[in-house]
This record gives sequence, C-alpha cells and structure tokens, in this order.
Amino acid sequence: MKYFFLSEGWTIGRVWESEGLWQVAAWRRLPDIQKMSLCLVEKEELLWLYRVEDAIITIEVKPIDPLQAANTKTIGQVTLKRLMSAEQVLERLGNTETRCAMENLQALV
Repeated sequence: MKYFFLSEGWTIGRVWESEGLWQVAAWRRLPDIQKMSLCLVEKEELLWLYRVEDAIITIEVKPIDPLQAANTKTIGQVTLKRLMSAEQVLERLGNTETRCAMENLQALV
C-alpha cells in the first residue's frame, strides 16, 4: 500500500498506473483509494491521510470548488508523483510540528 495526505477541500481527479492513465475498462474496477479517519493539523489546515493500492503511481488532485479556488488564488490542480510508504507516514505523524486528529474515535474502540 501507498499513502498521501490531502488538504481538506481538495478531491482526487485522474489516476495513473504503470501503463498510463487508469482504465476502468481494462482493470474492470475503479482504483482502490480510501480516505482514512486520520488527519494532520498544520497551521489550522486539515491534511487527511489516504491509502492507495500499489499499482497506483500518480494521482491528480484539485480543489472541490473551482470557484472558491479562483477567488482565493489557490492552485488549480496538482499531480502527486511521490506517494509515501507506511514508514514515511509514521515519521510524518511523529513530527513535533504537527498535531494528529481522528475523525471517528469510536471506530477504534
């Protein structure tokens, strides 16, 4: 599995695998991308942790509301090419400059 953090208010666009753009017809399914119930809080910004299958090598992300992005001069879209390993996620969670939060604490009990 691979991981990445995505800012609140952003969504996933196109997905690439080793042969190119993800083809639902070829794979006969959508790519396995799951939003975890864990986020980082940095400078009042929520960064949600996502888990993706190993076949995914690149993910395009973009603001959910393009009008809001235009008004706030946010970047229109970004391509994530360096997905994280589980070890890198743990290292990031252990950073003293970040704060960790859980969306559904009852799910752990």
